[in-house]
Amino acid sequence: MDTSFRAWRLEREDEPGLGAVRSLPLAPLRAAGGVLVRGAFAGVNYKDALSAARRARIVRRVPCTLGIELAGTVEASDDARFAPGDAVIVHGFGLAADRDGGFTEWMQIPADRVVRLPAGLSLREAATVGVAGYTAALAVDALQAFGWSPSRGPVAVNGATGGVASIAIDMLAGLGAEVHAISRKPDDGWLAALGAARVLAPQAVGDRPLENALWAGAVDSLGGEALDGLLRTMAPEGVVTAFGNAAGNALSTSVLPFILRGVRLVGINANSPMPVRERIWARIGSDLRPRHAARIATPIGLDGLPGAFDALLEGRHRGRFVVELRG
Repeated sequence: MDTSFRAWRLEREDEPGLGAVRSLPLAPLRAAGGVLVRGAFAGVNYKDALSAARRARIVRRVPCTLGIELAGTVEASDDARFAPGDAVIVHGFGLAADRDGGFTEWMQIPADRVVRLPAGLSLREAATVGVAGYTAALAVDALQAFGWSPSRGPVAVNGATGGVASIAIDMLAGLGAEVHAISRKPDDGWLAALGAARVLAPQAVGDRPLENALWAGAVDSLGGEALDGLLRTMAPEGVVTAFGNAAGNALSTSVLPFILRGVRLVGINANSPMPVRERIWARIGSDLRPRHAARIATPIGLDGLPGAFDALLEGRHRGRFVVELRG
């Protein structure tokens, strides 16, 4: 039986680097109650890289294990809803901020923060989806809830090689949508292999309040001027779901897309309540299940996290890094 485990951890407020693998005792977790999860895989998110590099005040307690998500198997539970062997995922609810996160071989967590995975969705697939894919699924679900469907016309996805956007492309194509992927990075066929019907470089949108109507739906991962451009090029009754701010927090636009074309802008917040999480993960296991999880995921170990953090911060990676927590 394990007596200790490994985790990627920030130990001190003044720690200059990105953290390090530490060995921690398992006994306190076993004694804490709740659900004890044996970690299998964890996706790496841009937020994790920001925390590690201390570029944002996300971690609110030190020492702290990083990683805003974890996919694993229940080892023990004092809640009847979970039994040993259940495949589960945990994300949000203060992971890697107020409490230890998911870059760990073991986690103790209250049962009310644990989602049982849909049947047939493997732990590796779940970690490839992770927070990024959950956000993508929320965005696609909202597109449909506000009236978009594949029959209404093409859907644009900007920042297309990012973790959320690339999974959104896969999900939308799986629904039969004509997906137009927008990316400033040269494409070697990777986006087309995920299901993009067209791959477009960002173009300077004119300065008119309304431009030519191009898309019935759009998934925005950038914010700023990129979101403004999408809004001004949406077709009548078009829907834009927005969750990112990589291009900036400020949005300067006109009311005309909203009052003349009926365009709807829907904000996506991945920190949703448990009933929403359960419903969206059920969709991920069925009609929104990514078809190309292996193509999207780049596997690494805990020791590979520094390189992953750097690649994410420098915009050099496409898709998702997935940490295999046990060799």
